[in-house]
Amino acid sequence: MAKKVKKRKDIKRKLLHKYRLVILNESTFEEKISFKLSRLNVFVTGSLFIIGLIGLTILLIAFTPLREYIPGYSSTKLKRQATELTYKTDSLVNTLNYTNRYLDNIRKVLRGDIENTEINRDSLFEQFKLDPSSIDLSPIKEDSLLRAEVALEDKYNLFETNSDKSNLVLFPPLSGTLSDTFDRDKRHFAVDIVAPKDTPIKVVANGIVIFAEWTAETGYVIIVEHKDGLLSVYKHNGSLSKSQGDIVRAGEVIASVGNTGEYTTGPHLHFELWNNGNPVNPLDFIDFK
Repeated sequence: MAKKVKKRKDIKRKLLHKYRLVILNESTFEEKISFKLSRLNVFVTGSLFIIGLIGLTILLIAFTPLREYIPGYSSTKLKRQATELTYKTDSLVNTLNYTNRYLDNIRKVLRGDIENTEINRDSLFEQFKLDPSSIDLSPIKEDSLLRAEVALEDKYNLFETNSDKSNLVLFPPLSGTLSDTFDRDKRHFAVDIVAPKDTPIKVVANGIVIFAEWTAETGYVIIVEHKDGLLSVYKHNGSLSKSQGDIVRAGEVIASVGNTGEYTTGPHLHFELWNNGNPVNPLDFIDFK
């Protein structure tokens, strides 16, 4: 027991024993700086210094760009580029899907295919059936004020226009004799106008050429996109005067009458009108006489 006590006293004495650290001038042995130290002070000071150095290193790694130089850490620039590429990829996917749908509509126009859009009218109206006796139809004050305000605005609106396509009048692409007319049941979604070969064909309205190529079945074909989802299609042409991407004005010559393609029966123009992917009768909009 006495040995253990003596050993503890020796350890305590060694830890607390004072030492002097002296810095001397080598030439004159003049004392410059001196420190009183003990083993315990050196240990505590060294431990605190190491802990502080570790904390500072962690802060530098966590909150400064220096961490990018440590193997295993990803670069902030690479993360930013990856995020931007993700957004661009998403936008490109949306654009690609829109382009594919657009091209599908063009293929339908070229092939003359339409979807079956027959709908049971009774099933549509069934969900809107209401019992009139259960509804209060008396006008409220707010409704009367709104009606009066709208009526006053319409009274002095000098620039109001009717955008109904049923009143739309288009420029005739060609004057001639109709050899065949629009017939949805026979899947003939066009009118055929007979005219001498090389007669100029004119565009029906302002627009942009979205297709101008040769096809085996219908020869030289040109398709023009107009506003409000309207497409005009000109088939069996002898030659084309415009290319894809050209902007055209109503009445401008875009092709000439020909007899090209497997399905042709002589010099004529096969003219179609499509509205938002559905064929419409050109005679409802154009007078070919």
